[in-house]
Amino acid sequence: MKPNRSRIRNLRKYLVPKNNIWLTRAVLLFGFILLDYLVTLIFINNPMEEGNILVRTFMENYGIFVGLTLFDIIINIPIYLIITFNSHFAALPPKLSKIAEPIIEVFLAWFVAGYHYSGATSWFWNSPNMIRQFTGFSIYITFALIASQASNIERILVLKQKNSPQ
Repeated sequence: MKPNRSRIRNLRKYLVPKNNIWLTRAVLLFGFILLDYLVTLIFINNPMEEGNILVRTFMENYGIFVGLTLFDIIINIPIYLIITFNSHFAALPPKLSKIAEPIIEVFLAWFVAGYHYSGATSWFWNSPNMIRQFTGFSIYITFALIASQASNIERILVLKQKNSPQ
């Protein structure tokens, strides 16, 4: 029995966020996660140096590289799936979206980007955790604001170009 290839192709589209605000969020969030991952790999010499007990356990059982890689994949799959499925299935009404989108952005910035930025910079920036997390939060919000405004500016330029006499 052959699998229906068109059905598989249709399901494959759900593995990548639609090109909307969720795609921007995915790129931003996974940029912070990648920063944390790479900095940890660069600076860690012994699993005991890792502050997160779960990550440390993975590193002790599987080695630093494999343990950290496995942990990051396992822990970030739910985040990726939520972002991807929301981009395809959750379209809020415009009035509700104006309220919900900034709230979602703040939560993602604080709990994901801020946490990973704080974890990454803890290896080389000796400051309180809250300051590092707030800095990561601020960087995320700044990039998110620039990305959202870039799409608005692009729309204005396209409209202006369509309405201008040739």
